[in-house]
Amino acid sequence: MTDLLIPEVSPVKGCLQKMAAALPSRQDEQVVYHLRAGEHRVALNERIGSPMRLAWSGAIACTHCGRATKKSFAQGYCYPCFKRLAQCDTCIMKPETCHYYQGTCREPEWGEAHCFQPHIVYLANSSGLKVGITRKTQMPTRWLDQGAIQALPILEVNTRQQSGFVEMLFKEQVADRTNWRAMLKGEVEPLDLRAERDRLLSKLADGLSQLRSVHGEDAIRTLDEAPLQFDYPVAAFPRKVVSHNFDKQPLVEGTLQGVKGQYLIFDTGVINLRKFTGYEISVE
Repeated sequence: MTDLLIPEVSPVKGCLQKMAAALPSRQDEQVVYHLRAGEHRVALNERIGSPMRLAWSGAIACTHCGRATKKSFAQGYCYPCFKRLAQCDTCIMKPETCHYYQGTCREPEWGEAHCFQPHIVYLANSSGLKVGITRKTQMPTRWLDQGAIQALPILEVNTRQQSGFVEMLFKEQVADRTNWRAMLKGEVEPLDLRAERDRLLSKLADGLSQLRSVHGEDAIRTLDEAPLQFDYPVAAFPRKVVSHNFDKQPLVEGTLQGVKGQYLIFDTGVINLRKFTGYEISVE
């Protein structure tokens, strides 16, 4: 799909997609963000400190089938797709509950393409230490979407279900969720992720050994990677986090003060654009 160049005097209009986030070309630079509305991409880094206006038309389109829907499910789907697609099943959020082997996967071919490929178990620091999982091909996008300032891959496994089993083990020692308010306030101190990795692997050695005995010694592989660090384009963090919500207020405007995770930070409040995937908006 070709990106469209829009004159500054014209508003950009289209259905929201997850913001595109990319690593900078140099290590000392900030994460590069683009707002995506339909086919249009709006560069955000250069607009920090400038006024911005987002207006929702009241229309929502399913990101999978394109049909109009009065309500968005699972961040962008109509209800029929939400109930039918494997990517909307509960096992995506809880991979340890994968039921492919029972012959009940909603879309076996999709499961084979997305769930039966290498996954990474990682440590990240977005609002403090957390554990998480992602497909190997989703690094570093996963960490940028979470607003992590640091990340470290620690284990590689063969399937998504195996990553869920490992994550469950780590959740006995460390959180698996981000405190989004703390993340947006910038109240995050750097951590020694290598030391945290070694501490957790030592504590969980018996549990990992049991998983390997079930799935195979080579199914769970220890990684020796260097920690990654990320810097976000934020001129000013909010002292108090106030959320904008298109469902309650279709017009969001203010001075753009930063972008972190999937949030736009205005002087009037913050908005999680990923939450409103499929919403038709105009951007000025």
